Amino acid sequence: MPKLVTDDGVALHYEEVGEGRPIVFVHEYAGDHRSWEPQLRFFGRRYRCIAFAARGYPPSDVPTDPAAYSQDRATDDLAAIIRGLGLGRAHVVGLSMGAFAALHLGLRYPELALSLTAAGVGYGSSPDHRARFHAETDATIARIRAEGMAVAGKAYAHGPTRLIFKQKDPRGFAEFEAQLCEHSTEGSALTLQGVQRQRPSLFDLREGLAQMRLPTFIIAGDEDDPTLEASIFLKRTIPAAALLVLPKCGHTINLEEPDAFNRAVLDFITHVDAGTWRERIAGSLAGGIIR
Repeated sequence: MPKLVTDDGVALHYEEVGEGRPIVFVHEYAGDHRSWEPQLRFFGRRYRCIAFAARGYPPSDVPTDPAAYSQDRATDDLAAIIRGLGLGRAHVVGLSMGAFAALHLGLRYPELALSLTAAGVGYGSSPDHRARFHAETDATIARIRAEGMAVAGKAYAHGPTRLIFKQKDPRGFAEFEAQLCEHSTEGSALTLQGVQRQRPSLFDLREGLAQMRLPTFIIAGDEDDPTLEASIFLKRTIPAAALLVLPKCGHTINLEEPDAFNRAVLDFITHVDAGTWRERIAGSLAGGIIR
C-alpha cells in the first residue's frame, strides 16, 4: 500500500491511476479514498488521478491526539500529497469536507492548484444555522463514541440529504453505507470534532475568496439544502467561479450521478487546460436587469 508521510509524522494512504495532468480527489466525511472509484475509472483514462484517505481514515494513520485534526491540518495534508508526489500544480476535486480543503488550498497554497472543484460544500456555514450545526455535530460525536461506527454509521448514512441516493440507487447506497460503517470510530469522532465542528464559516472567508483567481467549479445537489445558499455565495464571490445544480440529487453527488458529475468536471478542466476558462464579465455585475 503506497503511503506518504506528512511533516507531523502521519502516514496517508493514496491510490493512483493513469498518466497526464494530475487530478487529486479529496473525499467527504462519510467517504474515503474508495468513494472516488467512478471518477478514477473515468478520468484515469486521460489524467493522472490520485485519491487519498484523510488522516483518521484507515488505511491512513489514525492519530489519537485531538490536536492532530483541524481544517488547517486537512489543507496541509492535501498540500503534502501534491508536493510529496511531485505533481507540480493539480486539478483538485473535493466533495463536502474535501471541498472545504480544496477551497482552503486555493486560499493558502494557490501555487499548487490548476483549478478547484468544490461539490456539496457549505455545511455549517449559514449564520442562521451555525448553532444548530454545532449541536448536531456534538450529538453525532457522542453517538459515534457510544455505539461505534459499525452502528452509528448506519444512522449517519440515512441523513436527510442522503435519502434520495437510497431511493434512486439502492445498490450504490448499500455500498456507500457499508464502507461508512467500516470507518474508524476514533478517527471519525476526532475528525468531526477537530475538522468539521471547528472550521470557519465560508461566509467569514469572503475577503479572501473574492481575491482568489483560480478557476473554480461549484456543484450542488438541489436536494442538498444545507449547501445551496453557500454555493450561490461562492458563485457570486469567487471571480472565476461557475455553479452547477444537479436536479433530484443529494449530498453524495459523485456517487449518485457519476455520469453527470464526470462529464461536467471534464468539461470544466478541459476549458481550464485550454486557457478558455475566464473570470466573470464585469458588466454582468452591474446590478440591473436590462441595463
